[in-house]
Amino acid sequence: MSKKVSILLIYTGGTIGMIKDYPSGTLKAFNFKKLVSNIRELSQLDCNIKSISFKKPIDSSNMNPKHWASIATIIEKHYDDYDGFVVLQGSDTMSYSSSALSYMLENLRKPVIFTGSQLPIGDLRTDAKENLITSIQIAALQENNHPVIQEVCLYFEYKLYRANRTTKINAEHFEAFTSLNFPPLVESGVHLKINHNYLLKNQKRKKFTVHKTMDTNVAIFKLFPGFSRELLRGILNIPNLKALVLETYGAGNAPTDEWLLADMKEAIKKGLHIVNVTQCSGGSVIMGRYSTSKELKKIQLIDGGDITSEAAITKLMYLLGSGVSHKSFRTIFETSLRGELTQN
Repeated sequence: MSKKVSILLIYTGGTIGMIKDYPSGTLKAFNFKKLVSNIRELSQLDCNIKSISFKKPIDSSNMNPKHWASIATIIEKHYDDYDGFVVLQGSDTMSYSSSALSYMLENLRKPVIFTGSQLPIGDLRTDAKENLITSIQIAALQENNHPVIQEVCLYFEYKLYRANRTTKINAEHFEAFTSLNFPPLVESGVHLKINHNYLLKNQKRKKFTVHKTMDTNVAIFKLFPGFSRELLRGILNIPNLKALVLETYGAGNAPTDEWLLADMKEAIKKGLHIVNVTQCSGGSVIMGRYSTSKELKKIQLIDGGDITSEAAITKLMYLLGSGVSHKSFRTIFETSLRGELTQN
């Protein structure tokens, strides 16, 4: 007889953890120690659920790499004691956090599912209960005594996505996230539809390793018609800047002004890593398809392919924090490490 699956819930803060205090009507933090007794539907799940909360729950707008390291440390500490983890946080920076954790948790063999909500858990019309219940249910899925999901994911509004493929697209609708370049891993309806072909499979023999050092000497610059040379130079000359995500047009295109190419070429020559990422929500960078990107390819911009900006900036932090050599940096970035890129 197989043992009952155990899931650890990690509450960092955010809307999902708020309930209304009656009769005042003000919002207060939910007591996750009394989770099962307050959300009776959870008792119907065939798993043990425990919870742990940040001492000071934070708004997701205040989320930073130190908090990511705290989440990673909790998972590392309890990795052998639980079969899966559900992380609750505010939705605004969830794609950044979950993308970062996908890199930080190397050779992960268990589910780590991020979720949250657009309305507080105590609201009459809340989406919190469905997101929470289904996230736990998916995290508890087992086949042959092994977790079905073995990667970092994001669950919202009936769909489980690979975390580092997501981006937040709506601040009001319950369907707050999308993954335009990669299909959902699980779809929730009358039944859970698992898309097994898309699931990430890690090698059993490799040891689970947690990386906690993220280098924040990075930046993002979104191109727009009319940006000046002074603006570009101001960004390229930020003290200690090591890497830049350049959000270009369409399939990786940029203006062909000589000064633009000259300044970027000089910055690259000095050691700055510049990653070409499309500012479109979906699609991929294909440098060289148009004349407006051929020159970018010539000056050795890193090809971001179909990576999201959230996954790109956190991947840069991870690689820089891991001490990847300058010589191999481009090759490693252009390689899919956790399923964040579609490899040709």
